[in-house]
Amino acid sequence: MRNNLPIDETQLWDDLMALAELTDPGRPWTRRAFTPMFLEGRAFVARRMQEAGLAIRLDAAGNLIGRREGRFPDHKTIVIGSHSDTVPDGGRFDGTAGVMAGIAVARSLQQDGAELDHPFEVIDCLAEEVSIFGLSCIGSRAVAGLLTPEQLERPEPDTGEVLRDAIDRMGGDVAYLAEARRDDIAAYLELHIEQGPILQDERCDIGIVTAISGITRLEIVIEGRADHAGTTPMNLRQDALAGAAAAVSVIAKDASRRAKAGHGHFVATVGEFRVEPNAANVVPSRVTLLVDARAEERSFMEGFVAELRPLILRAMSGTGARITEFRAISDNRPALSDPLLLDVLEQSTEALGLTPRRMASGAGHDMAWFSRIAPSAMIFVPCKDGRSHTPEEWSEPGEIAAGAAVLLDAVLRLDTLLA
Repeated sequence: MRNNLPIDETQLWDDLMALAELTDPGRPWTRRAFTPMFLEGRAFVARRMQEAGLAIRLDAAGNLIGRREGRFPDHKTIVIGSHSDTVPDGGRFDGTAGVMAGIAVARSLQQDGAELDHPFEVIDCLAEEVSIFGLSCIGSRAVAGLLTPEQLERPEPDTGEVLRDAIDRMGGDVAYLAEARRDDIAAYLELHIEQGPILQDERCDIGIVTAISGITRLEIVIEGRADHAGTTPMNLRQDALAGAAAAVSVIAKDASRRAKAGHGHFVATVGEFRVEPNAANVVPSRVTLLVDARAEERSFMEGFVAELRPLILRAMSGTGARITEFRAISDNRPALSDPLLLDVLEQSTEALGLTPRRMASGAGHDMAWFSRIAPSAMIFVPCKDGRSHTPEEWSEPGEIAAGAAVLLDAVLRLDTLLA
């Protein structure tokens, strides 16, 4: 990896570490959206934006935007974005590395006296992580015009506050939410830690993200019959949990088979499991499974969903259990990166003497929503052992600086390529 990158690595690292210190007491590193600590982090980000020569504002959806005007005001805007909120007890780099890298790009432009033809923005998107309202990517959904009235009325379970009021509390103005929708973006770029081990294991510097996998979540309800666990003979049982265990096994086997089939990224996980009545001396009568499946290719996901129910029914044979509900509770299609932006990011990576690798993302990101309205792409930087959403999440200073340098070079290239 090169050491003479056109980014102030020390300042970028210091900014990241200072932002990380703004965390809930005793919970490294926790700065959830809609909390007072999140607002403290936002104030820090805003100061750094201003110091880098960006004019700041909050849009109606509560996105923090730092803007640098271009030579031609009628040109569309080149945007670097990500988020500054965290998951509970999360890491210091997820999201924040992308925001601070964008600010580092702005700082380099300012220090070099560079004047772009296009306006340039850094956006800290509101609530990319799943929030207390059970919804993720709130700010970027609004930018795409896809934050629905029903979603705005979602209540926070403990206080009853609804999302629309919380957005206003963060400095947005939901009464004018339509104004947050953008149609003036020439290109959206995002840097993120990989959240996986591929770049580290293959000794690659930069991941060029070709697509963000679509995410489909299925709710499967398996029912049997409650009976006394001590007196009901095994051959007379209708054991919902035995049926559910068979279902989990077949889901894992089918997902492994599909992952090896050569159709890009595919995973499936049973991540939620509710047993009723959940008593030691009662044969389980009902089990609810939540399946999280992610696929780079939409047709592959459709095949998985279509074939899954018959596979489970065969696996449950002999348990006495039956499927009473099988439904998709959410279904987001894959988000494909723009081919021109992918080529530019790859050219920038190679021009800096860094090693690129094209790859898909299995996790969701704000880029998926920006891709609905503008050419979009993102890059990954390595993270230690692929770990993320944990206090042990880690990337090296030079790895993040290298990613920021790629963004800077790409912005300069795009400024001449785009009308």
